[in-house]
Amino acid sequence: MLKIVDGRIFINPSVLEKRMEVKRLIASKLVKEVGVKSVDEYLSLLEVPPDEKLGDYALPCFTFAKELQRNPVEAAKEIAAKVFTSDVVERAVATGPYVNLFLSRAVIGKSVVGDVLAQKASYGAGAPKGERVMIEYSQPNTHKAFHAGHLRGTSIGEALARILKHAGFEVVQANYSGDTGMHVAKWLWCYLKYHAKERAPKTLKGKWLAAIYVDAVSRLEENPSLQAEVDEINRKLDEGKDEALLKAWNESRQWSIDDLNAIYKDLDAHFDVWWFEREVEQRGKELARQLVEQSLAKVDDGATIIDLQEYKLGVWVLLRKDGTVLYSAKDLALAEKKFTEFKIDRSVYVVGKAQALHLQQLFKTLELLRFPQAKKCYHYPYEEVRLPDGKMSSRTGKNLLYQDVKSEVYAYAEQEVRKRHEDWAKPQISKVVKSVAACAMKFEMLARDRNKPIVFQVEKVCDFEGDTGPYVQYTLARANSILEKLERKPGMRGTDFNKLSSDEEYRVVKQLLRFPEVVGEAARSYAPESVATYALELSKAFNSFYHAKKVIGEEERVRQTRAALVFATAIVLERTLTLLGLPALKKM
Repeated sequence: MLKIVDGRIFINPSVLEKRMEVKRLIASKLVKEVGVKSVDEYLSLLEVPPDEKLGDYALPCFTFAKELQRNPVEAAKEIAAKVFTSDVVERAVATGPYVNLFLSRAVIGKSVVGDVLAQKASYGAGAPKGERVMIEYSQPNTHKAFHAGHLRGTSIGEALARILKHAGFEVVQANYSGDTGMHVAKWLWCYLKYHAKERAPKTLKGKWLAAIYVDAVSRLEENPSLQAEVDEINRKLDEGKDEALLKAWNESRQWSIDDLNAIYKDLDAHFDVWWFEREVEQRGKELARQLVEQSLAKVDDGATIIDLQEYKLGVWVLLRKDGTVLYSAKDLALAEKKFTEFKIDRSVYVVGKAQALHLQQLFKTLELLRFPQAKKCYHYPYEEVRLPDGKMSSRTGKNLLYQDVKSEVYAYAEQEVRKRHEDWAKPQISKVVKSVAACAMKFEMLARDRNKPIVFQVEKVCDFEGDTGPYVQYTLARANSILEKLERKPGMRGTDFNKLSSDEEYRVVKQLLRFPEVVGEAARSYAPESVATYALELSKAFNSFYHAKKVIGEEERVRQTRAALVFATAIVLERTLTLLGLPALKKM
């Protein structure tokens, strides 16, 4: 444990190795010597200076100088002189109103690298939280195309689920698809009336399904009177008694599901449960009627609505005039199913930002229903993916389809891999290209600010030298190539971390030190993008080290110590890719 003797911090190495809580140790020392604030308050004050020459951490002294009855500059001098002499903090320098802290590179290096090599894939894992969280994501409709927007939601949801698991949460991964409703009625109408003699293609059924949907929309726009025919199909589908219609629906629905399963295999996306709207239709109708009986909803001009205007959430329509159910009522039924059948504590909806109002209406209605877990529902919004010339639309066919993205990215990745490895056999090239392409597509969806649209450009996504997934993959492959050349697997035996003192080496150590904190914060704030950013930062630090320092050919202790650092980097980088749902490669 932490001991303070004669003003010096003495640390049981196991504490540092298990938790890497350097900041907490510093904060504990501040509480003991300075008081004024709590450990958590000091933790929130400690920051990383903008320039590494200013130290590893900086403590601004503005907020508590008054309590010490000093101005910030004098407070910084007093704290630097009084508090920081320890085996972890090598020196403290008062610079204006800041105390800049320089950690012992040898102590931190040995602790961090030793911890990573001992724990490997479990490095940075959180203790069990005792909380069961459901992440609902992807949500493609059947009878429509899986496009780049779905790619973003699927990538985010999968990464979020993995990060939360690593942080200690029990996670249920859920998918929810619309397999009934007006869009399906339009598709069935157009298919049965104009395309019934066509055979579904053996591959790329999704593109074919999407083309028929676009045709339906186009025909209805040209002749709006045809909508009555679509309404009749929707009513019959809702009623569920027309056997011929149900047969066409079942067959075409399965075409969609087969296509989606192939895509999820590409994306390494996994679901514990996959729901469809058809499963919750009846219960949705029942809840709509229940709301009317409780005077929380009303029938207005034949439609069942809930008036949420007093909450500035407009009017939410639950049932159409003809009694067919809308996805609003179905979402109420789904929320009930989630909490009662799966016994979850929280439900996170990874859904596009355009659906923000709908989800606010859903959560408020659950609250009005006195649903006990209404406050345990959260919307994780993300912006859309756009073509360079503007938005996408399933209705018009102006869509960046997943299959088209995949084809372009695969072609570019194959070109780059062949350029680097002319001697590779075709199966090896195909395997690497598949991994590089998947990583390129998904990383772009994860690394960008979720509150900003992505303008998808293949050449940018596949840049092997830019801030991309292939760059991170290539860094890991580079580390693995060094490890392959070593006589034996690196370990802590024979290392001397006093030899690991250069800026390039220490930058890698500091990035490894950050990993548990990055993952923990990403889980708390639902921020997989911060883990993607971390992957780039660790990669850049390692590549700087790679170009500046040799491993092979150095004297024994230097070689062993640097080899241990390389091995630790490979472990953490591979774990980072795995948490993001991205494939790792030994060679590239």
